[in-house]
Amino acid sequence: MNIEEQFNRIAQEYDANRKKFIPCFTDYYENTTKFILSNAPAPKRVLDLGAGTGLLTYFWYSLCPSAAYVLVDIAAEMLQIAQERFAGIDHISYQMLDYAKAFPDGDFDAVISALSIHHLADADKQKLFTKIYNTLPAGGLFVNYDQFCAGLPEMDQWFDAYWQSQLADNGLSAQDIALWHKRRKLDKECSVQAEIEMLKKSGFSIVHCVYTCQKFSVIAAVKPAAD
Repeated sequence: MNIEEQFNRIAQEYDANRKKFIPCFTDYYENTTKFILSNAPAPKRVLDLGAGTGLLTYFWYSLCPSAAYVLVDIAAEMLQIAQERFAGIDHISYQMLDYAKAFPDGDFDAVISALSIHHLADADKQKLFTKIYNTLPAGGLFVNYDQFCAGLPEMDQWFDAYWQSQLADNGLSAQDIALWHKRRKLDKECSVQAEIEMLKKSGFSIVHCVYTCQKFSVIAAVKPAAD
């Protein structure tokens, strides 16, 4: 299966299982978003790449409801759940497209993504980060909530083994874990350090990992302000 097929298949169960698949869920999604938005200027228009069911946008919207949000994903069934989540909110819109190939029209002063970009090869990540940089205005913000490798083979084994042990402890079924193993074959993780270097190469001036817990980290990047 390709990525679109994999995620359409699990769309209905996706949100229910997020906390089971991400042991640090509350810190990762909720508390880190609070930290970011307590410091960054309130965005007017936000682009969510690989938005899926709209889970990340939910946390941003809860803190910044005045912003307009555009949710992009290649999986139609995932976006359908997002539309149901935000039914009646007219300043949240949806586009089914492959963000590695095309972006929605219009200006955005914040670009966000969760658990999506690690599906791209490093060369495609670099192209994407440059595209994001060119999309943002001076002072614009990019935040990537993603999963990463440790960068050292021995430590990668630690990370992966511990994560897998947590899945079984969190009550996931054998079928859930089997599907997780299939999805993992699509992963093309880089290390946090490698991604920070890619973002700097794309032109971002302030780049920092603002949260990390084994596999899961959040990197914030700011485009230089105009002179």
